[in-house]
Amino acid sequence: MRVTLSWLREHVDLPADLDADGLEKALVKVGLEVEEMTDTGATVEGPLVVGRVENIEELQGLKKPIRYCLVDVGAEQPQGIICGARNFAEGDLVVVALPGAVLPGGFAISARKTYGHMSNGMICSARELGISDEHAGIIVLPPDTDPPVQPGQEARPVVGLDDVVVDINVTPDRGYCFSVRGIARELSHSLGGAYRDPVAVIVPLEADGTEAYRIDVRDSVACDRFTAVAVRGVAPLAPTPEWMRQRLAVAGIRSISLPVDITNYVMIELGQPMHAWDLAQLTGPLVVRRAAAGETLTTLDGVKRTLHPEDIVIADDTGVVSLAAVMGGTTTEVSPTTVDVLFEAAHWDPLSVARTIRRHKLPSEAGKRYERGVDPQITAAACARAAALLAEYGGGTISPQVTDVYAVVPPAPISMSLTRPSELAGIDYGPERVLEVLTTIGAQTQVDGGSISSGSTASTPSAPAVIVTPPSWRHDLNDPADLAEEVLRLDGYDRIPSVLPIAPPGNGLTAPQRRRRTVGRALADAGYVETLNYPFVGAATLDAMRVPADDPRRDAVLLRNPLSDEEPGMRTTLLPPLLATLRRNLGRGMRDVALFEIGLVFLPGGPVEVAPSAGVDGPPPAEELAAADALLPRQPWHAAAVVAGDARPGGWWGGGRPADWADAVEAARIVAAAAGVELTVRAAAVAPWHPGRCAALLVGDTVVGHAGELHPAVCADLDLPRRTVAMELDLDALPIPGAAVAPRLSSFPTALIDVALVVSAATPAADVEAALAEGAGPLLESVRLFDVYSGAQLGEGRKSLAYKLTFRAPDRTLTGEEAIAARDAAVAVAAERHGAVLRGV
Repeated sequence: MRVTLSWLREHVDLPADLDADGLEKALVKVGLEVEEMTDTGATVEGPLVVGRVENIEELQGLKKPIRYCLVDVGAEQPQGIICGARNFAEGDLVVVALPGAVLPGGFAISARKTYGHMSNGMICSARELGISDEHAGIIVLPPDTDPPVQPGQEARPVVGLDDVVVDINVTPDRGYCFSVRGIARELSHSLGGAYRDPVAVIVPLEADGTEAYRIDVRDSVACDRFTAVAVRGVAPLAPTPEWMRQRLAVAGIRSISLPVDITNYVMIELGQPMHAWDLAQLTGPLVVRRAAAGETLTTLDGVKRTLHPEDIVIADDTGVVSLAAVMGGTTTEVSPTTVDVLFEAAHWDPLSVARTIRRHKLPSEAGKRYERGVDPQITAAACARAAALLAEYGGGTISPQVTDVYAVVPPAPISMSLTRPSELAGIDYGPERVLEVLTTIGAQTQVDGGSISSGSTASTPSAPAVIVTPPSWRHDLNDPADLAEEVLRLDGYDRIPSVLPIAPPGNGLTAPQRRRRTVGRALADAGYVETLNYPFVGAATLDAMRVPADDPRRDAVLLRNPLSDEEPGMRTTLLPPLLATLRRNLGRGMRDVALFEIGLVFLPGGPVEVAPSAGVDGPPPAEELAAADALLPRQPWHAAAVVAGDARPGGWWGGGRPADWADAVEAARIVAAAAGVELTVRAAAVAPWHPGRCAALLVGDTVVGHAGELHPAVCADLDLPRRTVAMELDLDALPIPGAAVAPRLSSFPTALIDVALVVSAATPAADVEAALAEGAGPLLESVRLFDVYSGAQLGEGRKSLAYKLTFRAPDRTLTGEEAIAARDAAVAVAAERHGAVLRGV
């Protein structure tokens, strides 16, 4: 919402020295977000004056029309200026930027020779001065400019460049500030100046009791008020006054014609959108109803639209002629031949309007106001204001007939304890101050029970309640909390002390929280970089990952309002967004990337139902909370890691090593070790991993995740390097270990024995390791695989696994015989379970 300070001054008494900085602070004080503040006088530097065109010479022999003009700018001699515009004549008053001026965008004006003549300045258009986007011709000042102007006079006040323009971001709950009326009212609250409601000064129409036009409202929920007034005998080509064009331009609205400009002007001034009909184009009564299936309408933007049964429309005997509250139709629009105009001002259902705007992707200034709620009590005043302006500047006659269909439901009273604002803010307002603020915003108040004595405080036990009827323009006041917020806002948020509450003693982090932090630190210490990704997923990514159609990961929780139609679901696995982040970093030139994420996945729970609605007066009952929680999806914590490129870089010290499936398994082991559990690794075949290079991660007999190399087709579809590896496991599936017992350290020396066992190539090394550990008994301190070999010497389908066994006794130095006996016992168990044979035996 863009508006000038001078327009606001017409409706509120503001300090004479109020500048852009002071205006911004005043608006912010009452909670209005200021997007931009522009001092228009500073947008054009240097001399900008009024000039009178004395002579025009048409230059010949050029590819385009060029004129050499002599312009009186108040100097001793007229100045010669080259200009290509054709919309002015000798004797016209124009705006001239003289040499030394700098126009918006840094365009400097200087005297220069062009087209064989010396041009001493520039005759300016509205766009060149930054007033509007109009560039069809230069600015021609009307001869009856009030006050009169003379050549050489400063032009900034004449064209509106002596003002301050404020651009306010109006939040959805403050729709009444989409008007000069609303913003001026807020400034009066902020600065204490007297406020003059523009609606109150409008002279009501003298109606004779008959209808201006027959209106049939068939849906009073969609439209609870419809007012119409006719103005006849309008001059079809009557121009819009310059002051109105300037104010509309500041608001970002292009001038179209006098009747249409008036509707836009009244909308900006009062906040009431309007529509102008060509009475000659209407056939039969106007009917307000919902659209019928299959009906179409060609709107003013030239697009033929198929209407939805929930759309509110206005129709006559020819069919639908307007998409109500959003945009009119082409058949009844005001044209250059219109002489009889019907002004309409109505109040429409905000929810229906909002849905229509989004359904047809048709935002408009009117729709923007209607969907936030407008004042239903000012439709008659808006029509009277528009009719008076059209009669004054278009020469029409206002008809005495007025149509006013009224079915407005008055706002419901709200009961609030007078202590409520003080309880929320923690400071004493006092009942008198609470009532003063509520009355100031236009609400009607009535104290319900008790009494208010001078000097009473908010902590008085017998403080009464107040019954508040919100003003008709405040659709956002529906609850005691809303009223309390108004008291806090208008009394000043700066008066509320910033006091940090004392944190109550707690038990610290829970065991799962400690585990997640420990896992994150462990992965970071191992060289992985943590990422935070959006938790959204789409079917295309799951297709690229080769996830089967019946896989549970396909059963995603869908969002009703997704940020992207391509990703409408909540992730059931961390890999899709994590792989997208990996691809993005590789695309930025990174070669070796290792990422991890610890986050929630969302698994569908019970049946889809509507959550119970809770009020804001206090915490919801326990049963309502339980019912709402039961509808939430299950959200376990997962940990995932992805690696592409080299796991160990090469250099002068030797060659590097590319990441492979073992690095993914090792990342899983790091997570498990940090979580205090031990993983068992088994071969598996699960998408999106390579079926021959995929490992299932188990804790006991429970599969908690998978790790390995991604399938080559997955890498190709996701635009990832070949042999990209990934790991994901369910953190919540890992058991929480008990209190750790410090190990007892032995001071006796170790006995180191290496064994190489030949087994079937299909035998997992982890199974052989487990057999060795079981057979070696309590003397075994550790076992580690350090070599894997396969070749013709071992035979087809055979491999050699070399392990380093470390033996140590807690109370003595082991003898060689004891260590050999423990090794032989370990090999015997491996031989019994897996057919292992000592290599070379």
